[in-house]
Amino acid sequence: MATQLDPKRKPAKTAEHLQPAPPPPGWRRARATPSLVEVYRTVHVGKKGFARKLLAFAGPGYLVAVGYMDPGNWATDLAGGAQFGYTLLSVILMSNLMAILLQGLASKLGIVTGRDLAQACRDNYSRPVNFLLWVGCEIAIAACDLAEVIGTAIALNLLFGIPVMIGVLITAGDVLIILYLQNKGFRLLEALVVTLIATVGICFLWEIILSQPPFAEVMRGFIPTTDVVRNPSMLYVGIGILGATVMPHNLYLHSSIVQTRQYEETPEGKHEAVKFAFIDSTIALSFALFINAAILIIAAATFHTSGHAEVGEIQDAYKLLTPLLGAGASTVFALALLASGQNSTITGTLAGQIVMEGFLNIRLRPWLRRLITRMIAIIPAVIVAFMYGESGTAKLLVLSQVVLSMQLSFAVFPLVMFTSDRLKMGEFVNPVWLKLLAYAVAVIIGGLNIWLLFQFFKGAMS
Repeated sequence: MATQLDPKRKPAKTAEHLQPAPPPPGWRRARATPSLVEVYRTVHVGKKGFARKLLAFAGPGYLVAVGYMDPGNWATDLAGGAQFGYTLLSVILMSNLMAILLQGLASKLGIVTGRDLAQACRDNYSRPVNFLLWVGCEIAIAACDLAEVIGTAIALNLLFGIPVMIGVLITAGDVLIILYLQNKGFRLLEALVVTLIATVGICFLWEIILSQPPFAEVMRGFIPTTDVVRNPSMLYVGIGILGATVMPHNLYLHSSIVQTRQYEETPEGKHEAVKFAFIDSTIALSFALFINAAILIIAAATFHTSGHAEVGEIQDAYKLLTPLLGAGASTVFALALLASGQNSTITGTLAGQIVMEGFLNIRLRPWLRRLITRMIAIIPAVIVAFMYGESGTAKLLVLSQVVLSMQLSFAVFPLVMFTSDRLKMGEFVNPVWLKLLAYAVAVIIGGLNIWLLFQFFKGAMS
């Protein structure tokens, strides 16, 4: 007599069910749980209309772009404009074009493979290598966070007269703001970032109107010249601009946050997602180009032409802007600095969470992860502010950018290698021309950063 089956009873797991999914071609392991799992594929993407889709994909590029206009960039841009006028605008332009290329590759890696750059490294390299890459990336994030802490503290000092050391401690409070916004949804976080970028942009647009730079000279500055290479001092500042512009942790960040969109995981859906993600990051990085160029243009029009070529620190620029441009110029400058520092701290939090989960598969609560990152940055900033005052924090700001330069190649070369691997990327593999261009950019960045580090340590020892 046949037994009657219970329709509510779950079927027994067979050997086929118990076996883990096989890894896709080119990978040693099956795709792991995504980083930032709480926001993974939470943003709906419509199926009709170019404008609607563009708007749906807009956001991750702006989170990435804030890293290209953080307080660490300000010192190098100010020094470049004050010392050499508009000449180094060409370096800012070239740096931005390199950034657009590399961020495009990072978003493609995340969309096509479903892995962020840290997870791809974990799959490809041995455990000791991954540990070293993670340590290097954490140092880079801490260095970037250090620049944001110092930038915010300086802005609070300039606007409200709060001592720098107290301002550094106040910055710890932004942990609560970020966590609150993350819990309210990723789109709200993106909206805050875009608002702060717009604030910085409007502030600098006002400063440009006040400084009235000569249009022809500004345009001429975007044309590359051999003077940059022949003048050692100009080359040093130029490489500093490059090192401060392309941020290593932004590559990890972008490859993860593009996966917040609900694109179709078919070849057609991925092609569309790659296209819109590239448009998003290109537009966002164009805003970063404007802000970095604006800082240099204001420094050139205000300080270089008036004989203040020694200006290279944010505090010096603040003190001179009102006497040279009129009332309100210094306040607007400090307000832009405050917005820039707060903006960059958001992306540092997310990047820290991504690299820890990707390299080590360790998942901490976001508040704990943020607290660890912020404490690593605050402790040296408090010590230096207490011992050396404002001048010490300015030097620490420069040092943070040198640390970022040291880590950059360790993110760029794996990214280019993975996206050029046909087994890993399939039909999305970099074509030959893009592969050659990407490796050329990686070699140029690596070579220039080695030269910059050599010059920095040579100067420190002498």
